[in-house]
Amino acid sequence: MESNVQRFLRFVADAPTAFHAVSQAEAMLLCAGYTRLSEHQPFPVRPGGRYYVTRNQSALIAFQTPKRGLAPFRIAAAHADSPAFKLKANAEDGAVRPYLRLNVEKYGGAILSTWLDRPLSVAGRLLVRTPDGLESRLCDLKRDAVLIPNLPIHFNRTVNDGYAFNVQKDLMPLWGGEGSEGLLMRELALTAGARAEDVAGHDLFLYSRVPGSVWGAQGEYFSCGRIDDLECAWTALAAFLESHAEDHLNVYALFDNEEVGSLSKQGADSTFLRDTLDRLGEALGASRGDVKSAQAAGFMVSADNAHALHPNHPEKYDAQNRTLMNGGVVIKHSANQKYTTDGVSAALFSEICRAARVPFQHFANRSDMPGGSTLGNLSNAHVSMNTADIGLAQLAMHSSYETAGVRDVDYMIDALRMFYQAELQMKGDGLWKTAFPTMATV
Repeated sequence: MESNVQRFLRFVADAPTAFHAVSQAEAMLLCAGYTRLSEHQPFPVRPGGRYYVTRNQSALIAFQTPKRGLAPFRIAAAHADSPAFKLKANAEDGAVRPYLRLNVEKYGGAILSTWLDRPLSVAGRLLVRTPDGLESRLCDLKRDAVLIPNLPIHFNRTVNDGYAFNVQKDLMPLWGGEGSEGLLMRELALTAGARAEDVAGHDLFLYSRVPGSVWGAQGEYFSCGRIDDLECAWTALAAFLESHAEDHLNVYALFDNEEVGSLSKQGADSTFLRDTLDRLGEALGASRGDVKSAQAAGFMVSADNAHALHPNHPEKYDAQNRTLMNGGVVIKHSANQKYTTDGVSAALFSEICRAARVPFQHFANRSDMPGGSTLGNLSNAHVSMNTADIGLAQLAMHSSYETAGVRDVDYMIDALRMFYQAELQMKGDGLWKTAFPTMATV
C-alpha cells in the first residue's frame, strides 16, 4: 500500500501553486461525495450533508453538517500558499540580448539563495476569453523551463561571506534566447486548452522542479518543496475526510496569502470563514445568536508548521522548548500572541493527542529572538473561539526545498482525526468536559 508520506509527495507534485492545491483538495472532496456551493448563490445546506465552497480558486472551506443541524464548530485551518516568485503583468524582458528573461517579484519571505541554479517551471491560472465570457483555467508547463543562474564566484568573491540579493537584478530567471518572444504565453495557454491571444489576465508563479525524496539512515526524513504549509493542509484534509461526528460540526479551512500577511479576500484575515459559518447557520434555520453560541462552544486548530531543532545551530532555539522531526505534533506558544495557544487550548489539544496515542511537543522561541506568526490570531479577529496553534517540525522553512519527518505525517492525521471525533463540551468559561472514542473507532 502507498504510505501517507508517498501520498503527500504526490499531492505536492500536483500542487505547484495555491490554485492547484485548492483544485487537488476539491477533487478529494468531490470523490468523497461533497457538494460544491457557490458564494454568489444561496447555500442549499441540509442536516447530514457534506459541502464545500471556494473563494478566488485559492481558498476553500468544507464542512459536514450533523443530522440534528447546527452544533459547535470544530475547525482545522491551514494555508495553501508558499514563498515563491510571481511573474509581473509584462513578464518578458529582452534588455540583455540575446537572452530573454522573465520579470518577477518576490512573494513572501523566501530563502532566496535556494532558488538559484536549479530547474524551475511556471504554473498558475489564466483568464481566458470564451464565447460565454472570461473563464479562469489552471496552467502548468510541467517541465524544466527556466533557471536563475548564479554569478560565478570570480565576479562575486564575497558571495560566501553573506550576500544581499537584489530581486530585480540577481533573481531574474532565464527563459530563452533569440526568437523566444511570445513562446511562454503560447505554451502556457496550450496547457490550459486556449490560445495566447485569448488570454486576458494571469496569476503565474515560478516553482521548483526538484522532485520529492524520502531519505536518511532509516528513511526517516523526506524533502520537497512547499512543505510549509501543504503538509498541514493535506494531513488536515485527510483527517477531515476520514472523520464524522454527531455532536459538533466539522469544518476544514484552507486559506491563501498567509505568507504575505493574510490581508486579502481569500486570506485568514478576511471575512471568508465568518461569512461561510454565518451562511451555513442561516441555511440551517439558526439565528445569529445560535451561530455565535456554536462558535463560542467550538474549538479551532490553526495548523502551520514549526521549526525543528537545527543540527548545526542548536543555539538558535529555546533550550526547554525545542522540537524535533518525528517527535510528534507541535503545540506552539507565544506570550505576545503571535500564536493563539493559551493554557485552555494547549490542555485540550494535549488531551486529544494523548487519546490518539500521538506524541506531542511544545515550541517557543528564544526570548531574545523574534519569531514568525501564522493564521490563527488573524482568523480569530473575525471568528473568535478557543484556538491552538499547532504544526509539524521541519527544517529550512521557506527554502525552495524543505525537510520534515516521515512519521510526523501519520501523527498529524491521527491527532486531527481524534480532534474531529472527540467530544469537547464547553460547560462554562474555562470549564470543559471531554470524552474520547477508542482508537479502534477513530
